[in-house]
Amino acid sequence: MQRKAVRRRVLPGIAMLTALAAGAAGLTGCTSGSGGGSTSDSKAGGSSAPPAQPGKYRSLPSPCKAGIDSKKLKGMLPAGDSLTPEQRDQMYAGVADVSYDGDRHVGCRWTGQSPEETRLLSVGFERVVSYDRTTSSDDDKAKQVYVRRLTDAKLPFPGPTGSPSPADPTPAAPTPAAPSPSVPAVPGAPASPAASPSAPVELGSRVLEDLGSDAFLEDKLSPAGASAAQSRTVRIVFRTSNVIVTIEYSVQPALPGTVPPSTETQDRARQLAQAMAERLSE
Repeated sequence: MQRKAVRRRVLPGIAMLTALAAGAAGLTGCTSGSGGGSTSDSKAGGSSAPPAQPGKYRSLPSPCKAGIDSKKLKGMLPAGDSLTPEQRDQMYAGVADVSYDGDRHVGCRWTGQSPEETRLLSVGFERVVSYDRTTSSDDDKAKQVYVRRLTDAKLPFPGPTGSPSPADPTPAAPTPAAPSPSVPAVPGAPASPAASPSAPVELGSRVLEDLGSDAFLEDKLSPAGASAAQSRTVRIVFRTSNVIVTIEYSVQPALPGTVPPSTETQDRARQLAQAMAERLSE
């Protein structure tokens, strides 16, 4: 009888010790698990930065219709009287460039001819994509492409590195010099060509500050020839987010000795570029 009583007193004590040991082990396990999870999360968060946001544009517009209405085209491209209404419509519809990736490169071209001159117009769109957005965004990559084209055009990059800012005017053609005071003016003598107020103004190539995110303009005149007229080509390149737009507008007179005016040619190209930039921002 005494042995049974002793057994009853011992068993509860053993059960209590077992429960205490299990509780301590569980407490240790929880502490170790929470500490390990925190360390893992900390390492994961510190080892990788969030990728840059993709560019604003995921696709490109139709190049023959992107902000180019028939009124602008008719002002930029002459249509000969010999064309039928159907031929005129076809001319102003433009011809799309061949593209194997319509989401990355597209373009369109137009040609207008008259007895007095031939005018050529082309527009191109390029959507720039960064393949590693952990180091640069689509916009950053597009900026790099734009800067390369600006450098190829031999124009200064605007910024605080000593180059002129966009607000600084790029020197244009030299201003006609005043007559030398040592040469007396002769009454009735014809005016000097340099002093003629009707001399055409050459605006020249320069950086543009009011078009897209970045923009520049090139104005090139073909070499003068005794039997050929000089053609003028105005090229505008502007960037809007991760899309770069290129416009080329050429005027080729038929009569020798004719020089297309710089102001008019540039104005037409800039008006088209502004309309396309507004269309892209919609």
